[in-house]
Amino acid sequence: MSLQNASIKLTYFIIGGFDTVKRPVAVGVVMLITYLLAVFASLVNIIFIVSDKQLHKPMYLLICNLAVVDILYTSSSTPTMIGVLLAGVNTISYVECLIQMYVYQVGATMEMFSLTIMAFDRLIAIICPLQYHSYLTNIRTLVFTYIVWIVACSFALFPPVTVAPLPHCYSRLRYTFCDYGAVMRTTCVNPEEYFNQVAILSFFVSFFTFTFICLSYCLILFFVKILSNNDKKKMGSTLVSHLICVSCLYCPQFVIVILTRFGVVLTLEERQGLLIGTILGPSLVNPFVYCLRTKEIKSKIFKIFRKINTAD
Repeated sequence: MSLQNASIKLTYFIIGGFDTVKRPVAVGVVMLITYLLAVFASLVNIIFIVSDKQLHKPMYLLICNLAVVDILYTSSSTPTMIGVLLAGVNTISYVECLIQMYVYQVGATMEMFSLTIMAFDRLIAIICPLQYHSYLTNIRTLVFTYIVWIVACSFALFPPVTVAPLPHCYSRLRYTFCDYGAVMRTTCVNPEEYFNQVAILSFFVSFFTFTFICLSYCLILFFVKILSNNDKKKMGSTLVSHLICVSCLYCPQFVIVILTRFGVVLTLEERQGLLIGTILGPSLVNPFVYCLRTKEIKSKIFKIFRKINTAD
């Protein structure tokens, strides 16, 4: 009997990614704390920027957008993994699984797009400092951000749309949530062709965004010579913040690609660890970096702490 004939009608998936390590509760606790910190820090950034009209500027609107993306990205999969580890809830309905796959893909794509438009913002600020506020107004920044969201949502449709019509032969997922690779391996077809299609799309997005960010840094370093020492210091602080966020997002991805390219076979736990790091790392680091390294947001936090101390 062929696999096509042996297909089953799925109503739910069993998340089996943690089976081999016997549900490490300690990992679940760490993930829960990290997730709560990441969401809290992102919400603080959003509230500060939205509530303070002095921060209604292109750079801060982009930081606010990044905070929204961080919440979406980490919330797309982390609660599912925490539920498996801490509560033993290792099933997810078929429809919820496809929705999770889509939201995760939107979050992952928007992480790259958000950092790219932030690099573009800093590039314009350096190359055209006098015309910066006329070129990048709040309205144009918001419109540009909306367009990027639409493009990301369109790209993210590809994985669930390709998986949905395929017959399924298995109900157990190899990974820790409804990742495209995990769901595709439950189908009755040879997944390699589909993996290649998604790999080409993912490579295009990653290569385009990373290349643009690198070129932006090169141009910024070239033009930064004409700035005053004070402006150089201010711009350097902003670029370091952005570089930290870029490194947290792309480094785990490159580690997986490079190791695979050189024939290093990663165990399931190692691959899952890198995947979890790719999700939780940027979502935790980004808001704290911009809270602590952005002068206006940092001073606002200090004012709140001073008021609390005075009240006591």
